[in-house]
Amino acid sequence: MATNKKRAVLYRMMTPKHQCPYGLKTLHLLRQSGYEVEDRHLTSREEIDAFKQKHDVKTTPQVFIEDQRIGGYEAVRKHLGKPVRDPNATSYRPVAALFAMTALSALALNKGIYGSWISIQAIEWFIALSMVVLALLKLQNVETFSTMFLNYDVLAKRWVPYGYVYPYAEGLAGVLMVGGLLNWLSIPLALFIGTVGAVSVFKAVYIDKRELKCACVGGANNVPLGFISLTENLMMVGMGLWMWYAHGWF
Repeated sequence: MATNKKRAVLYRMMTPKHQCPYGLKTLHLLRQSGYEVEDRHLTSREEIDAFKQKHDVKTTPQVFIEDQRIGGYEAVRKHLGKPVRDPNATSYRPVAALFAMTALSALALNKGIYGSWISIQAIEWFIALSMVVLALLKLQNVETFSTMFLNYDVLAKRWVPYGYVYPYAEGLAGVLMVGGLLNWLSIPLALFIGTVGAVSVFKAVYIDKRELKCACVGGANNVPLGFISLTENLMMVGMGLWMWYAHGWF
């Protein structure tokens, strides 16, 4: 009985010490797309090198469909009509994910402690937790962050060490604000770095019309400098002003 089932041949690295993750992703992708996959393992360095030389390719996995070489994971995605991520494309996804998680954490804290989902305290926690996580991302690679930060921050351009100080200052202010501790330190700190940051972003984006990547989530992301970056700084300013008011310092 004839069958029209789609078939593919997959060659992927699977040695005793290493199983190629892209090989597994490609296998899953083909099966999810309705292909019957002939899964051929390359089990040694000699076998891998011989395969690459034979087919004149530099990487594995490699997929063949109807005796035609399609390529690796991303080439297969393209062949199947699925979106292929551009590594150089800008994206707000890192910031959206960050704010979503800190907002949910703040709501959960408020519900667990006070029995309600929303309150002024929940908003304070959201902003403070966002500052903590943003600082954490910057602190993963302070050198890279400070280099990107120098592209637009007005204070860092005048005093380079500020680019190294900023993540620690943001993290310290955030941690203190989560617990409502040392307000005499956290409030002025948040106001200072938030104000300088807001002025810097506004000048770079809306006055100078420059197209830059934002250092707000560290130096390894393609988040464009603009509204989101300005929001981060205005949140810190707003938090500082609110806490100043709430403690009767006005």
